[in-house]
Amino acid sequence: MAFGDLLEQVGATGRFQVLHVTLLCLPILMMASHNLLQNFVAAVPPHYCSEHRNLSQSQLSPEEVQLITVPLDKSGKPERCQRYIVPQWHLLAKNRTSNPEEEENTDSGVNWHLVCDLRPLKQMAQTIYMGGVLVGSICPEFDLSDLRTCTAFSTSFSLFCLFRFICGMALSGLVLNSFSLIVEWIPTSVRTVVGTGTGYCYTIGQLILAAIAYFIRDWRRLTLAVGLPFYVSFLYSWWFLESARWLVLKNKPEQALKNLKSVARINGRSEEGNKIDLEESMKKELSCSQGSYSMLDLFRTPTMRTMTICLSAVWLSTSFAYYGLAMDLQKFGVDIYLIQVIFGAVDIPAKVVITLSMSFAGRRPSQCAALIMAGIAILLNLVVPYEKQTARTCLAVVGKGCLAASFNCCYLYAGELFPTVIRQSGMGWVSMMARIGAMVAPMVLLLGDYIPWLPGLIYGGAPILSGVAAIFLPETLGVPLPDTIQDHSLNLAAFWCWNSFSTIRTFGPKVCQ
Repeated sequence: MAFGDLLEQVGATGRFQVLHVTLLCLPILMMASHNLLQNFVAAVPPHYCSEHRNLSQSQLSPEEVQLITVPLDKSGKPERCQRYIVPQWHLLAKNRTSNPEEEENTDSGVNWHLVCDLRPLKQMAQTIYMGGVLVGSICPEFDLSDLRTCTAFSTSFSLFCLFRFICGMALSGLVLNSFSLIVEWIPTSVRTVVGTGTGYCYTIGQLILAAIAYFIRDWRRLTLAVGLPFYVSFLYSWWFLESARWLVLKNKPEQALKNLKSVARINGRSEEGNKIDLEESMKKELSCSQGSYSMLDLFRTPTMRTMTICLSAVWLSTSFAYYGLAMDLQKFGVDIYLIQVIFGAVDIPAKVVITLSMSFAGRRPSQCAALIMAGIAILLNLVVPYEKQTARTCLAVVGKGCLAASFNCCYLYAGELFPTVIRQSGMGWVSMMARIGAMVAPMVLLLGDYIPWLPGLIYGGAPILSGVAAIFLPETLGVPLPDTIQDHSLNLAAFWCWNSFSTIRTFGPKVCQ
């Protein structure tokens, strides 16, 4: 009897699974609020150079001071980062332009003067945050939940970056553990639906962020508002049961049996839970529990090495292109709150399509198609004139939707590919690759100041290349989760047997024995 059979015995889709998945999804709901927070706390509002010192005490109106101080661009609007060397007094005799209605500067980018020559610091802050997420994916055991709201009380840009780094560390460990626990307590039959539902939590989180940011314009209050819900998650997180499968493989059968009986009790199957004989049911898993595993096992065998490299490429490029699009909302010339809603809403149909595709066509073709289509949409944006903002925005939305679908697929796909004994290490590794991509993405945006088309070329080329790499991954549709590295090798052999012959019923058993 395998672990899947034990899970059916205690209840595979009962009250425990519903409550377990729901509570684990709540932190994921707010994950987007932190990953995309910088779009709002560091947004750059209209700004102009300050007036000359000799004008500070003059009797001129603000409109007149701006007229003789700041030149106009080609569209007739004041330049943001240029100023006349000396006041142009002769312009007072000509037609004047009025100053836009002044708004309260409540963005950290203005508070710390992250404009003009200091604008790259805004991208650096996002890179530092993703660096924290990277460290958190390597060391997910660190619990820094209590420090998530400290960013709101930063008194300098340096402290802001430090606390964002710590926040990234805390968030990464939480999300990795959540996905692993979700996958290991649900049966194969509903894994696709549950994985997609988990992805929708992130989608809804993007819409929640836009709503919160619209009503809370002050960046300190906004940061505090998106951080406080995690304290609630921290309080009930002590209720979660560790994966029984993982406990057995870590040579803790007594705790695994206790957890299985708890699940049976919650699902109303206490009698079946008392009949469980763990030693008889999971002989293979118990025999494997004597060994020790590390991240090096991801590269120890040729099959594991190929799979890990291909998954690394998929995760890195997906995250790289995703955050390259999602973290530069102001370039589309649309209200950032509206474009955030659009970018979030496109995930809904995208994930419906990818769910159907994963369920019927399989994980591998779905992953390949999502990445290649995203790359094509981004590359097409390079040939659309900058003046056609609507067409550019539509292509960007299509690309972002495909990347969201790719994310939805790769989280489930990677969780199914890695064996249980190294699943946490494997998910940590590919998450690390994703964070490296997310760290590099903001820096690539700065290349646009020198070669305008280069960021788009890089963002579009990376998904296409990784989509080709995903062809070398095995299919996992309908395949039980592998517990050991040997199980993974057997699954891979069966997969290639299936693909080597047109009729598995005739040829498969002869080759796969």
